[in-house]
Amino acid sequence: MSYDIDALRKREFPWAARGEAIYFDHASTGPIPTRSRKMIAAMGEKRAEPHRLGAEDYFPVLQRARDRAARLIGANARSIALVTNTSHGVNIAARVLPYGPGDVVLSTHGEFPANVYPWMAAAQERGAEHRLLPLRGDLPDEEALMQAIERDPRVKVVALSWVSYWSGHRFDITKIGTACRERGIFFAVDAIQGLGPLMLDVKSTPIDILACGAQKWLCSPWGVGFTYVREGLIEQLVPSEVGWYAQASSGDFSKFLDYDPTWAHDARRFEVITLDFVHFAGMAESIGLFLELGPAAVAAHVRSLGDRAVAFADATPAVTLVTPREPERRAGVLAFRMADVAAASERLKAARVTHSVREGCIRLAPHFYNTMAELDQVLELLPG
Repeated sequence: MSYDIDALRKREFPWAARGEAIYFDHASTGPIPTRSRKMIAAMGEKRAEPHRLGAEDYFPVLQRARDRAARLIGANARSIALVTNTSHGVNIAARVLPYGPGDVVLSTHGEFPANVYPWMAAAQERGAEHRLLPLRGDLPDEEALMQAIERDPRVKVVALSWVSYWSGHRFDITKIGTACRERGIFFAVDAIQGLGPLMLDVKSTPIDILACGAQKWLCSPWGVGFTYVREGLIEQLVPSEVGWYAQASSGDFSKFLDYDPTWAHDARRFEVITLDFVHFAGMAESIGLFLELGPAAVAAHVRSLGDRAVAFADATPAVTLVTPREPERRAGVLAFRMADVAAASERLKAARVTHSVREGCIRLAPHFYNTMAELDQVLELLPG
């Protein structure tokens, strides 16, 4: 299963096809494909002159975004709540999952702050312990994590990033989720660095709550994302913040003044709207592109780029790959160290290669429309 990468670049990322830049920074901000840009422009024109807006430009837009996010992860749309970013989704998990005094929320060092501070604050308020396990070198100590899950009865929540924002380390969330489910431990996943370059099916991966901003690897605008809440869990959880569309009767605009306290029976109970219809329309188009190409084909291409980077690092003593070499332990983020990281970054900038420096590493994050030729050109600049 594959797709025509040259045709994709010309159609959706023409600036890349023209060679204006080599964009390897999808772990920061993703580019917006042509189809999504056109949708955003058309919706923006209507929003600027709202007499042109029709019923189809409001709640059907949000439902389309829910539907496509659900398809991407193998979920039912009723389990999807639209949110403005990953932090919002993490806060939902930290505030609504049931844990309290003496319980442990377990995570590891090396997490992005968006998946630390919400848990830290919520645990402190509830008298729970937020525990960060130390790294083993640059990477999480997966053995210590599993031992804590299996042996410490105080662990009530495990909160992890599927893929590290800086090292590119990837957790086996199926293994971890299964261990948690067997012990009645809630499993919350920050998926922003995994979805897009990786496939996910929540029917076979035990996750209770998943948070994902769409502005990075899902190539969507800022301020859009989604949270998945396991269907069997939704109605057990009470929202910690409430919007006007969170009640079961909210869809009936003739009953606003009834003030029905019954929560929506789906994940809509966790949404705080009004949301940005324009940019959620763009998100739906971007996710639609992934669905059209096929998540498996996208994942295969990103994996092949990673394989090439591993082979390069193995053959280049001046460059150290921090990211795990095994395909099942990495996604799209590739972290490299060399003698002079700052000089390597300057070489990349001079060659119009957009990248990041994180935790003393050159972070490269190529994606589904980047070519092997681009990757080879970039890798050759690392050792100097």
